[in-house]
Amino acid sequence: MRIGYLMNTYPVTSATFIRREIAALEGQGVGITRFAVRKWDQALVDPLDQREAALCTYLLAPGGLRLGLQALREAAANPRGMARAIAGTWALWRKAGQGALLRHIAYLLEAVELKRRSAGLTHLHAHFSTNTAAVALLCARLGGPGYSFTAHGPDEFTDPGPSSLAQKIREARFVVAITHYARSRLALSGGMANWDKLHVIRCGVDLADLAPAPAPDPDAPLLCIGRLCPQKAQTLLVAAMARLRDTHPKARLILIGDGETRPGIEAAIRNHGLEAQIETRGWADNAAVSAALAQSRALVLPSFAEGLPIVIMEAFARARPVISTYIAGIPELVDENCGWLVPAGDVDALAQALSACLDASPDRLAAMGAEGRARVTAAHDLHKSAAQLRALFAAAP
Repeated sequence: MRIGYLMNTYPVTSATFIRREIAALEGQGVGITRFAVRKWDQALVDPLDQREAALCTYLLAPGGLRLGLQALREAAANPRGMARAIAGTWALWRKAGQGALLRHIAYLLEAVELKRRSAGLTHLHAHFSTNTAAVALLCARLGGPGYSFTAHGPDEFTDPGPSSLAQKIREARFVVAITHYARSRLALSGGMANWDKLHVIRCGVDLADLAPAPAPDPDAPLLCIGRLCPQKAQTLLVAAMARLRDTHPKARLILIGDGETRPGIEAAIRNHGLEAQIETRGWADNAAVSAALAQSRALVLPSFAEGLPIVIMEAFARARPVISTYIAGIPELVDENCGWLVPAGDVDALAQALSACLDASPDRLAAMGAEGRARVTAAHDLHKSAAQLRALFAAAP
């Protein structure tokens, strides 16, 4: 079996779960050709990501002129397929709105390049239901391999009409949802007639690489890992830490990640006078992230919008409790037995959860960490998830 994986930007530091999924499938005998629309515009810090970039074919690499010439050749050699793809492009564009015409023409050109590059593949799998699923759909209409896609959320479900999510579901061989919440949102968009086409396969972590860590030191820091962006709401975490100044003067927080809100977060740290309590480290490689989890007291994610963050699974695998918000798929994994859930945007509740974590006894933290590890072992084992995907690829018509 040889299939293609299609991503928008790949590899990226914040999406190592795709790289791990590919590696797990290859370990089970699936041959995978990697495609992405474009390269990431930032430096890759992990050597494994750097290796993946060298293995990936980038659809926009030939440039607009060559892609246009290839489309003309495809139209001459495959007029029926090109007619189907043009009709699909028209339908996608009409849903998206008048201002998206050039973008959808680009999707068609990318689909032509993908069809040319995917000769000999039996199936294409796209991550996310956005432009990658559109390109896979158009490639299939050209006569390329049939496709499937994994939907993560949350942005994918915000406005499903203009993104033609229903059409992408309808024409796909199958669709993967990473949580039951995501499956329900896909069903709302695609209709219950497609329910049996929607499969819940949870993202996974390699438990062999993430052994339970020893009990944390009494003064171990809280840890937040993720892209610094409005959806992750790290600025509110700074405000919550400020409320602990008097009751927990030794409390510390480490932020690993980078992004557009970093200047605002660092300004908030200065404004609250928390430079000694909060450290921003930028992006780190996998080994550094794993070590930081082992040295932490708990993981904190005050997000406004998520699918189900991989870093929660990583924290549980390392036997660390989690403080997060009860949104989307997070409550399917986190509850009071292994962490604390608070309303998104409630700084008071977030500060109370931080305080409860800092006051928790070593035995309580150990019990929560053990429960988190058990849950990840049961539901988020990377190799079990890969086997489920492999079975769907093998059964695809």
